[in-house]
Amino acid sequence: VRLEESGGGLVEPGGSLRLSCLASGFTFSTVFMTWVRQAPGKEQEWVATIYSDGSASYYADAVRGRFTISRDNAKNTLYLQMNNLKIEDTAVYYCAQRGDRPRGQGTQVTVSS
Repeated sequence: VRLEESGGGLVEPGGSLRLSCLASGFTFSTVFMTWVRQAPGKEQEWVATIYSDGSASYYADAVRGRFTISRDNAKNTLYLQMNNLKIEDTAVYYCAQRGDRPRGQGTQVTVSS
């Protein structure tokens, strides 16, 4: 299993970012996928999950209505569109197969004015 996150950066409050996760080493189209995040000094926090075929998704209360998880199974890629970012969204973001630990390096998202 190989997962490579990208797309993080520094953004002001209210801004947007789109994260990507390129998957390889498994049959991506058959697996539920998740995004999780970890802020400094805090426990890892689940953010969102999407069905293997992309037909449904669900979100943590903290991000519902602001974040959108999606996937392109033809490209083996998972996405997280993040809008109206808040300072408390600052964290390292990881993608993972549902039920598995993150296996990539993550991508840093910093929301600051």
